[in-house]
Amino acid sequence: MNSLNVPKLRFPGFDGEWELKKLGEVSSFLDGRRKPIKSGDRAKMKGEFPYYGASGIIDYVNSYIFDEELILLGEDGENIISRNLPLAFRVSGKCWINNHAHVIVPKENTNIDFLTHNLERINYVVYNTGTAQPKLNQEVCRNIPSRFPTLPEQQKIASFLSAVDEKIQQLSRKKELVEQYKKGVMQQLFSGKLRFKDENGKDYPDWEEKKLGDVCDVRDGTHDSPKYVDKGFPFITSKNLMKNGSIDFENISFINEMDYNKINQRSKVNINDILFGMIGTIGNPVLVKSEGFAIKNVALIKEKKDLLNLFLIHFLKGDSINQQFFEQNTGGTQKFLSLSVIRNLIAIVPSLPEQQKIANFLSGIDGKIAQVNGELVKTQEYKKGLLQQMFV
Repeated sequence: MNSLNVPKLRFPGFDGEWELKKLGEVSSFLDGRRKPIKSGDRAKMKGEFPYYGASGIIDYVNSYIFDEELILLGEDGENIISRNLPLAFRVSGKCWINNHAHVIVPKENTNIDFLTHNLERINYVVYNTGTAQPKLNQEVCRNIPSRFPTLPEQQKIASFLSAVDEKIQQLSRKKELVEQYKKGVMQQLFSGKLRFKDENGKDYPDWEEKKLGDVCDVRDGTHDSPKYVDKGFPFITSKNLMKNGSIDFENISFINEMDYNKINQRSKVNINDILFGMIGTIGNPVLVKSEGFAIKNVALIKEKKDLLNLFLIHFLKGDSINQQFFEQNTGGTQKFLSLSVIRNLIAIVPSLPEQQKIANFLSGIDGKIAQVNGELVKTQEYKKGLLQQMFV
C-alpha cells in the first residue's frame, strides 16, 4: 500500500488507499442557475437572507426584490468556492449568491461535511487563471484533484471534525459576547452613567475634564528614517500597533545601536508607557509590557501623578477619544495627528482610587477575553493539525 495515498491518522476499522477524484466527479456545479445582480439593486439589499460574494457575506436581502431577475438561492448543504479569492465555505440555510462564486453540491457517495473540510485544504492559488486579478474558472475548478475514502469513512471523519467546528463556533461566540459586554460597560463607565463607590459606600468626587498634555507627558518618536540593518534593535511604527492591544514584533525592521540610543534620548519607551499611531494608522493604543525598542511616527504617553496609564489605556480605546482622533485628523489621503493635537485631546480624570477600580474591572474583562481567545486559537490549531493528518 502506498503510504502517500492513506492518511497518517485514521479511525480503527478502515483501511485501503483513498481514491483520487476530480472535484467535478464528486460534486455538481450550480452556476447555471444564477443571473448577476443589477448594480442599482445593491442599495436595496436588506432583509432576512444573507447575500454572499467572493469573500463571504456582503449584506442581507429580501427575496421579493428579485421577482423579475432571480439569482441562485442557495440551500443548506451547498458549498461556495470563490472565483476571485482562495476561499471556500459552506452555506448554512437559504441565501443569495452572486456570480463571483462557484456553488457546488455533493453527488451520491460524497458526504457534504467531508467535502467541506476537504475544500478547506485546497490551495486555490495554484489554479489561478487570472492576470491582474486572481480568478478560478469553472472548468479548472471541476478538474481540481483530491483523494476520497469510502462513504462510511467520510462520515466518520466528518462527524468528528464537525464536533471540533462546533467547539470553535462556541468559543468564537463566547469571545464575541464578552467583547460586546465590555464595550457596553465602557460606554456606561466613561459616560458617567455607571460609577463605583468608595470603601464606605460613598460616591467618589466628580470627574474633571483635562487636556491630555496637562496630565500626561506626551511625546513622539523620531521622524527620521534611519538605515535598517539585518540584526539590531526593533524599530516600531504605527503599522506595528495591533487592534488587540499588542505590538507586532514579527513584521518589523531593525536599527543599529547608535541610532537606537539617539532616538531614545528624547523618546525612550518604558514598561507601562502608552503608544498609539499618529500617521497612517491612527490610534490602536497599546500599553507597553516590554522594553528595548525605538519608535517612529508613534505617540508616546508617560504617566504623571494625576492620571494612571492603567486607566487611560481603556479610555483611549473608548468612543469619546476615538471620535476626537478622527475629528482632528489633519491628513488628506494619509491620516495624521500632530503632537499638538494629541496634547489637546480631552480626557476624563476621576480620582485616583476610582481610576484604579475602573482599570482593575476592565482589565479583568480583558483577561477573560484573552483566556477565551487562547482557547479559540488552540482549538483552531488543533483542527489545522487534524486536517493535515486525517486527509491525503
